[in-house]
Amino acid sequence: SADPQSGDSDDWDETSEVQSGSNPLSDVPLSHDSPDVGEKPASCSKTKNTGKSTFPCLLCGKGFTRKGALRIHMRIHTPFDCSLCGKGFTTSGHFNGHMRIHTGEKPFICSLCGKGFTQKGNLNKHMRTHTGEKSFVCSLCGKGFIEKGSLKIHMRIHTGEKPFPCSLCGKGFIEKGNLNKHMKIHIGEKPFICSLCGKGFVEKGNLNKHMRTHTGKPASCSKTKNTGKRHLKIHMRTHTGEKPFDCSLCGKGFTQKRTLKIHMRIHTGEKPFDCSLCGKGFTTSGHFNGHMRIHTGEKPFICSLCGKGFTQKGNLNIHMRTHTGEKSFVCSLCGKGFIEKGNLKIHMRIHTGEKPFPCSLCGKGFIEKGNLNKHMRIHIGEKPFICSLCGKGFIEKGNLNKHMRTHTGVKPFVCSLCGKGFTISGHLKRHMRTHTGEKPFVCSLCGKGFTETGHLSDHMRTHTGEKPSVCSVCGKGFTQKGHLKRHMITHVGENL
Repeated sequence: SADPQSGDSDDWDETSEVQSGSNPLSDVPLSHDSPDVGEKPASCSKTKNTGKSTFPCLLCGKGFTRKGALRIHMRIHTPFDCSLCGKGFTTSGHFNGHMRIHTGEKPFICSLCGKGFTQKGNLNKHMRTHTGEKSFVCSLCGKGFIEKGSLKIHMRIHTGEKPFPCSLCGKGFIEKGNLNKHMKIHIGEKPFICSLCGKGFVEKGNLNKHMRTHTGKPASCSKTKNTGKRHLKIHMRTHTGEKPFDCSLCGKGFTQKRTLKIHMRIHTGEKPFDCSLCGKGFTTSGHFNGHMRIHTGEKPFICSLCGKGFTQKGNLNIHMRTHTGEKSFVCSLCGKGFIEKGNLKIHMRIHTGEKPFPCSLCGKGFIEKGNLNKHMRIHIGEKPFICSLCGKGFIEKGNLNKHMRTHTGVKPFVCSLCGKGFTISGHLKRHMRTHTGEKPFVCSLCGKGFTETGHLSDHMRTHTGEKPSVCSVCGKGFTQKGHLKRHMITHVGENL
């Protein structure tokens, strides 16, 4: 009808005017919420609508050309309230879905794994985990996501946005959940307690990792609910230690045939995954994907405690030990613990005397490649760290910092037993051995112990017969530089 009142004249009379003191909601019939369909249509062939708003909302003043559109709009002002938690909803569908959270009802069941969901939309998202569909792709690095929200969070890695700042220390986080975990550091909350030693942890995952220090295996196998006999058989090898697949070249054993196949590439030199940007090759797709993040700058593995990002999950796991203090790799000779297996391997060279990185100019060996790089500055004369007070140069910044204490006289490292002070922490550590009698550096040939690694190196020459300190006058050799200095006194007065 062209007349807006025809057919609905009685209803229109009730809402056309606002009576003072009346409740406008009591005069407007309500139904389910939906978009404001029908609001100011571009044209209507059945009505000669002039485009004027003839049906205004009595609460917010918004106008509508159709009474039905006004009724739909009114649901925004009158939500469906949950009587249990007070949360409001604009549609009955959303309200019914919410109530299932309280009742525990999950009517939407996954046909593949049997998992239940309270809403059909959540089931649809879950199905993508089976199909592998990742509809939301990052335009910067190409990584795909199942949900749009996950992509939105991921984009903050590229933009650097951290919208959730800590109110106490100002540190920012990409996700609110990470902020909540971080807050436990300030309040000292550690809700996950080890049942064996009583140590507390901020996160359950950290407790699970800690349990391995007691049991040597994960706290439980509840995560491996695989009913397949083959998968269960493979999993059980992690507990039994069985490795039925042996490498024919080096004898190393593996729990799976697939792992052995990947291992064989070490011997054959095969690297089927090539980086198109730098040409570097990789034996596994996982290593290749981790490498590509170096080029893209993506760091998807974020520390929930400090917000630091990592390109690989393994690096994040290692980093987490700096927060928990866990040192799973313990030296069998001196008992010192390490966060990483690689650090323990390097440490063992102190006991064995192995120095796999020799200097190409003087032949001196080093335990680590980094130490060799620093040593090379001696030969080229490079001393980039200069003292601002006396002008003396140093190869390392740490040495400059130690040197500055000779000007200031500061000895921050004090022995708790005798009160003696030291400018360097290493000197204090070495001094403490005079009280404890500890001799951690043991000769692998005769078993004699030493308090310092330098003393062990000197001692090893008694077995090898090496005499690197040679007298320039008579050519006599000595195992230690100090012995050479004492010998030089015998030449005093000679025509050198």
